[in-house]
Amino acid sequence: MEDIIQVVDYDDFWPIQFEQEKPHILNALGDAILDIQHIGSTSVPGLAAKPIIDILVGAKQLQPSDTHIKALEKLGYVYEGEAGVPGRRFFRKGMPRTHHLHFVKLGNEVWEYQLLFRDFLRTHPEAAKEYEALKRKLAVPFQLDREGYISSKAPLIIELLAKARKWRQEA
Repeated sequence: MEDIIQVVDYDDFWPIQFEQEKPHILNALGDAILDIQHIGSTSVPGLAAKPIIDILVGAKQLQPSDTHIKALEKLGYVYEGEAGVPGRRFFRKGMPRTHHLHFVKLGNEVWEYQLLFRDFLRTHPEAAKEYEALKRKLAVPFQLDREGYISSKAPLIIELLAKARKWRQEA
């Protein structure tokens, strides 16, 4: 059974949950990790979100080794391969979900746009409010349709990423 889409008010505990999970991931993956970041809506103070901690792992190479996959499975993660996003290997944890781990090659396109989107929302409250309003609106009709929820957010995400790229160039 798939868990439902639920957008909740920001929780000050989300960054703490990331910091609690981070050393376990670092220990499991060792020197394969070059950087690890808290991303997604739970990483943006004040932003309502699905209560799932998104973790971006920047690695030396895109494909995790079998040893790394097994180490993450011992932490409760389920490996789902590319899961529809080229340049990323995806792991989920919990049912209902508690964590998403996005394993990417450090500096690739997925790495760059995830951090750009997070940083833009953190510094542009009007964009964060617009994104939050859409997420809350979509959570009702798509509560049992994760793919529909994600694809329905895509046009606004593309628009905000374009603004974020312009912002980054001007900085």
